[in-house]
Amino acid sequence: MTQPATSRAQPPHVPVMLGEVLAALKPSDGEVHVDGTFGAGGYTRAILGAADCRVIAIDRDPQAIRNGQSLVSESEGRLTLIEGRFGDMERLLGQAGVSHVDGVVLDIGVSSMQIDEAARGFSFMKDGPLDMRMAQSGLSAADAVNTMDAEDLSRIIHIFGEEPRARAIARAIVRARSEEPINTTLGLVRAVERATGRQRPQDRTHPATRTFQALRIHVNGELDELVQALHAAEALLAPGGRLVVVTFHSLEDRIVKRFFTSRAGKLPHGSRHLPMAGEGPKASFTLPFKGHLEATEAESKNNPRARSAKLRCGIRTSAPPLPSIAADIGVSASRA
Repeated sequence: MTQPATSRAQPPHVPVMLGEVLAALKPSDGEVHVDGTFGAGGYTRAILGAADCRVIAIDRDPQAIRNGQSLVSESEGRLTLIEGRFGDMERLLGQAGVSHVDGVVLDIGVSSMQIDEAARGFSFMKDGPLDMRMAQSGLSAADAVNTMDAEDLSRIIHIFGEEPRARAIARAIVRARSEEPINTTLGLVRAVERATGRQRPQDRTHPATRTFQALRIHVNGELDELVQALHAAEALLAPGGRLVVVTFHSLEDRIVKRFFTSRAGKLPHGSRHLPMAGEGPKASFTLPFKGHLEATEAESKNNPRARSAKLRCGIRTSAPPLPSIAADIGVSASRA
């Protein structure tokens, strides 16, 4: 029996492609689902409202966990919040006594909640400390830009930001920090603009966009974390369970696409670590639709973040998990 929404209050941010996510995940009564990127709780709230199921939600951001406690209370025992990395979901769920689940949803990237808070330092649109740490601990973006040499900065900005002007931007950052440490988002924007110039009216994106993206990915180890999460979901999902992933830029989507392609036995020339389909282990996923789904025109118009969103989905088979192919689908900081 479908349950009513667990709260009369609306979440502060509407999650991207919510209808498509629910349609792909297909939550049913009695199931257990994982929201690996809890954020403001939009997907979790919708899953709890769609069926009499249980949700285990994970977020590395302690603020997100604190903010989610009211939803825990409202869910009447159906929601468990865990602070940690979604790449560690197999271990985290094991500690909670859960070995198999019926669905996993991942919304990859920084949450609107984090972007909107200037003190978190994720956005070049708001001046604040140059932080960008999702877990609020460890290496910060300020540490990176003030200590890394120009070559390493250039490599990170080029690979993780797909920025063609990476070398010039890295040199500009090194010059700027020699005059004064770069400790704020505005300070980094000014350093980038030394190499790119300021945004022009005809520019669709701010010249600092790719640099901020690259540093955020580097500081949080996001791409390696995504690879680990995909493998963890494969191990946790019961036969018929569904993995739904929403990405927002090409690096993330490339990893997810490669994962599902390899797991469905559809790599055109095989993998270095997996044989061709029919030559070895059976596919661990089937794909319910070809390629990816995108946000509707109406959603993209109302929510700019949805414009680049891509949703991919896989349905778990009864075959055992396939060997890790992180070398084929991942992009690590050490290799960048």
